[in-house]
Amino acid sequence: MSLAENPSLSPAAAEGLQGILAAQRAGFLRDGPPSLQQRLAALDTLKRILLENTNAFVEAVAADFGHRSRHETLLADIAPCIEGIKHMRKHLSGWMKPERRPTSINFLLAKARILRQPLGVIGIISPWNYPVYLAFSPIAAALAAGNRVMLKPSEFTPATSALMARVLAAAFPQEQVATVLGGPEVGQQFSGLAFDHLLFTGATSVGRHVMRAAAENLVPVTLELGGKSPVIVDADYAMDKAVGSIVTGKLLNAGQTCIAPDYVFVADGKVDEFVDRTRQQVAAMYPTLKDNPDYSSVVNARHHDRLKGLIEDARSKGARIIEINPANEHLDQQSAHKIAPTLILDATDDMKVMQDEIFGPLMPVKSYARLEQAIDYVNSHPRPLALYYFGNDAARTEQVLSRTTSGGACVNDTMMHIAQEDLPFGGVGPSGMGSYHGHEGFLTFSHSKSVLYQSKLNIAAMVRPPYGKFIERVLGTLLK
Repeated sequence: MSLAENPSLSPAAAEGLQGILAAQRAGFLRDGPPSLQQRLAALDTLKRILLENTNAFVEAVAADFGHRSRHETLLADIAPCIEGIKHMRKHLSGWMKPERRPTSINFLLAKARILRQPLGVIGIISPWNYPVYLAFSPIAAALAAGNRVMLKPSEFTPATSALMARVLAAAFPQEQVATVLGGPEVGQQFSGLAFDHLLFTGATSVGRHVMRAAAENLVPVTLELGGKSPVIVDADYAMDKAVGSIVTGKLLNAGQTCIAPDYVFVADGKVDEFVDRTRQQVAAMYPTLKDNPDYSSVVNARHHDRLKGLIEDARSKGARIIEINPANEHLDQQSAHKIAPTLILDATDDMKVMQDEIFGPLMPVKSYARLEQAIDYVNSHPRPLALYYFGNDAARTEQVLSRTTSGGACVNDTMMHIAQEDLPFGGVGPSGMGSYHGHEGFLTFSHSKSVLYQSKLNIAAMVRPPYGKFIERVLGTLLK
């Protein structure tokens, strides 16, 4: 049985991981950078895998979650991968061309170019919340850049991870794309391998360990983490429009999205309107919850209990808890782990729900008297992966965007920036480092080699020792 087929790989199999890495690196050095046609063929293979196994992926993700909306898997896992691959195919030939750079007058007639070279072997550690998209998207970018790939998917979605291992192994030789299954011990061994680049998507707390392990081999990392992405609703913005976008973003995948709105600021006097509009919006989108195929489950019992604990902690510290359950269903007895959308009013920083990323259908609501108060609050906390602002005034919009720092942002919507292939996706500070998607993904997994092509008339040769009056005149010009 190959490592890619073994879901219980132990730490003792570290030599096997090293063997896969060695084989991939040897293949990379033996074959050299793949041609444009070879890269396009690899992207076509990825696309074919996704299309041929769409239903299997939908069923596997649903099995892992207990219940996962079929349409959410299609919209948020499968379709973005297909769109990303199409975008790469369209632009890859241009991305691969050497980039011209100007030369200074001191290098007259010389030429400067930047060559984009594949790095070699890319390690990818993907999470459970969008198990297909957050594995296949970076794989596509790495293959487009001409690399080999080792994938370690999440153990929290075992059916999906096993399916990915099978279909990738059937479509690619192991020395080009390999999947390694296993738990935290395997992840620890994996993150310590001497990759040429390592991409990790997951929790900030785990990201610290991954970066520490990668540092042992000076492996450069891209960390796609998370954080508490704020929403600020301006007093003059139509509350129904804002709430429509906020509820959509918050309840997609039951809030288990790294860029989901994590808490919302509304102007003083607008909290009750926000609550009323949210009730109406949830009822319109999800008239029932328990057996509604559109409303996804929390991934497992541990996360379900964690979220329930956040609610009770907030309640015990004075928060007002508003559960939105349109059909008044009892969710205590169910095969899945669904939680009703829950608003947490009067949230304070001593509550756990305001300290860590929520990753569930809970929404703390805060109010502000002046826009500057909301901005100051955001700036006094770790920089988020995303920020959302709803407002009509251009000056206030610019104020929010320029005075806050986040990985990305949306104006008058939530989460849609991740769907724009020409926008890089990544965090800043505790929410991550580096970025990918589209051209930035190609660049992340490429080495930009600077090359100077010297001309036959080599002016630099005129300033070699022995130095004399000529060099003094040259220096007199250069040092002005």
